[in-house]
Amino acid sequence: MDYTVARTFSSLYIILDIIWLLVFIGALLYFSRHMAVIVGLLAGFVYFLVDYGIFYQVLGTRQINGAAPVWFLFWLSMSYGFTNFAWIWLLLNGDSHAVEWSFFPILGWITIGQLSHNFGAGFPEITISRGTGTYHGVMALILCVGYLYIIFNNLSGKGRVNILRLMAIGIGVQFAWETSLLISGIRPPLWQPIVVNSLIETNLGMPYIYYIHQVITKRREKALSLNMVNKFAE
Repeated sequence: MDYTVARTFSSLYIILDIIWLLVFIGALLYFSRHMAVIVGLLAGFVYFLVDYGIFYQVLGTRQINGAAPVWFLFWLSMSYGFTNFAWIWLLLNGDSHAVEWSFFPILGWITIGQLSHNFGAGFPEITISRGTGTYHGVMALILCVGYLYIIFNNLSGKGRVNILRLMAIGIGVQFAWETSLLISGIRPPLWQPIVVNSLIETNLGMPYIYYIHQVITKRREKALSLNMVNKFAE
């Protein structure tokens, strides 16, 4: 199934989004969620390599009008790449303030969308679009491989990963993003982006980010334990 994913918005949206991103990063650092910041930044760079390097340069499915492609896609990738995966990392941590951290990006997305819609008339308009027929099949395959690995591990007794929890996080984060674009009038009122994108696009990375999270968390816990033992020995 091929359809076009499009957005049209005022450049005021970019200005407000950058301000909000800095506030979000500042809050994460202030409340000592340093690993979420690192993961978010790395995810932003990965998104940029995919969006600019593959979608725009190689496949030519990404179209941009009203902005310089490289800088625009760098901002866009950092915006939703950082936010989505910093949020996901906190949820995988089982953060005691998961509700507050979840409300943070949703509040920002809705507020920025509405402000730019109401007050962005004097700012240049930007339109972006991309087709999906050339890569959603590959995304579905990546998703399938990741979740099949978890399924086989669970069935063989090698793991007890809560698949429903992973899917709820992956689908929920993307759904919140897509919904905020829809209600702000940035995304056209089509069912495919909000349904198909929510099921596939962020969710495909959940099995992989889960195991990365497990490895890093265990190593950090081991390092903290060694530090405590060394301090006690002193």
